[in-house]
Amino acid sequence: MSSYRKFAYVYDELMEDMPYPDWLRFARQAWEKHGAMPKSVVELGCGTGSITIPLVNSGFEVTGIDLSADMLSVARRKMESTPQGSRLFREGSIRWVQQDMREWEVPDQVDSVISFCDCFNYLLEEQDVVSAFVQTYKGLKSGGIFLFDVHHPNTIIRYDEEQPFVWDERSVSYIWTCELDASRCEIEHHLSIFAREEQGGLYRRFEETHVQRAYDPEWMQTELAKAGFRDVKCYADFEWVEAGDDAQRLFYVAVK
Repeated sequence: MSSYRKFAYVYDELMEDMPYPDWLRFARQAWEKHGAMPKSVVELGCGTGSITIPLVNSGFEVTGIDLSADMLSVARRKMESTPQGSRLFREGSIRWVQQDMREWEVPDQVDSVISFCDCFNYLLEEQDVVSAFVQTYKGLKSGGIFLFDVHHPNTIIRYDEEQPFVWDERSVSYIWTCELDASRCEIEHHLSIFAREEQGGLYRRFEETHVQRAYDPEWMQTELAKAGFRDVKCYADFEWVEAGDDAQRLFYVAVK
């Protein structure tokens, strides 16, 4: 996997406006609604730990799983730089694991599995999604809650319509263009990133390519049910309202 290597080290700066508090709020509300505040949580696609670390600091036992070794390296450093980071690592409150979300596994079943920031859109074949659903079902305790979000198919189309995107800051900039395969509702993101060196003030340029695919919401719900999940619901944009075609993000809640 070539993506999320050099990009990992500028990711937090580029994504500083992402609504991480909203994802955390949604997760807590989902757990409260189901009367099952978890103790153990797996986060699939944990990235640099922007959701993982606040959960750990709130007392949850979290396993952060990601395919990118570089993203996990950044996450470890962030965790260790917090006042209690080293102690929590020693006590086993946080584990960082490099795994593929289609095949992930941990030694013991957990109370909840979460995956936010459209990680499931990076699974490019239907069978990939199905495999991740099946593995998640296996990894959850009975009554455990699975929470994740994806881009609505219309969001993928809108990316193509609204491109190009430009970010220009003193320390990092990018030019972002897209190519859409409408037949698969699949989009290829091309990023030219310019990162300022710490010494000398020169900018280092590197390229990143990321591919995402969106799936029909009804198909997603059907496949969750086939994997064994019950009480499968789909909500829109961090709110507890039924998702329609005007939704940008779809939030799925499923119970084992």
